[in-house]
Amino acid sequence: MTVEQEAKIQSARVPSIRAIVKASRPKQMVKNGLVLVPLFFTVNIWYNSEDIGGMTDIVGRAFAALGIFILISAAVYFNNDSVDVEKDRAHPRKRFRPIASGRISVPWAIGISIVLMGGGMAAAYVASTPLAVAAGAYLAINIAYNLWIKNIVLLDVMAVASGFVIRAVAGSIAIDHAVINPSGISTELDLTISPWLYVVTALGALFLALAKRRNELHNSGESSEAQRSILSEYSIPLLDNLINIVGTATLVAYTLYTFNTGVSEANVPGNNSMMLTIPFVAYGIFRYLYLIHIKGVGESPEEILVRDKPLLINIFLWLVTGSSVLMWSRLTNTTCAEYFGICF
Repeated sequence: MTVEQEAKIQSARVPSIRAIVKASRPKQMVKNGLVLVPLFFTVNIWYNSEDIGGMTDIVGRAFAALGIFILISAAVYFNNDSVDVEKDRAHPRKRFRPIASGRISVPWAIGISIVLMGGGMAAAYVASTPLAVAAGAYLAINIAYNLWIKNIVLLDVMAVASGFVIRAVAGSIAIDHAVINPSGISTELDLTISPWLYVVTALGALFLALAKRRNELHNSGESSEAQRSILSEYSIPLLDNLINIVGTATLVAYTLYTFNTGVSEANVPGNNSMMLTIPFVAYGIFRYLYLIHIKGVGESPEEILVRDKPLLINIFLWLVTGSSVLMWSRLTNTTCAEYFGICF
């Protein structure tokens, strides 16, 4: 059997469901959790015990957006692995991926990517036009990254970070202008989140992308260029300096978010109690620095977030504390307004 004949047989072979699921990188779907962040940080606005149906609709919108981005990000992974198949075969871990190992042929991978992309975009358009625009922007940036931007130093990590910001924006778009009907009166809600949270998301994502590049460079040795050509443009000292700058900026930006500046769009309590969540963000940054410098991990942020129990517990406590602070502010303001006619 010739090489060409074997290639044709491999291309015609239908991939298994297990291989398709693995190529979708289910572990990386944790990144799409950012779509739900606006839901948590506007709970004080949309929570209303008098309209369970309205609240269910808002939560449903958020999870629908999550599902859409799961489809679209899976499509991106199939596309990326098809383009990078030869480089992945030179990588000690990525060579076991379904496409690189030959369990899914490149033509099949491209076809699956198109189906997932079409399904995700169609669902986004049905949900709302702005959500479809956000999903389209996410796809456009990832396609541009895969074809061009990934080979431009610094812009490569900034493009990766932009994908995280778009997820957060999409989550806000999905639930914004939702309508609740307490006591039979329809009320359209403004569920946009503070611009500072977008800044924090961008900086945090940039922090993770730089840490990923550092670990890739550290582990690749002399084969760095074969695995990812852009790694030759970086050095460990440069990446360490950038990580320190961005990590500091992330903590400062989040601290500024927690302060009440009198701007209603910020949606933080007037007594600045949101500052109680700062230690969780500080610990998260410190813990991640510990993991990349002492434990030598960081190439797969999604695995760290799932496997590192202290970090996972910290994220959970951050979300619970932040939501609780917002809800407590909502309840105390409602109570004082009812009984005293004024709140402080």
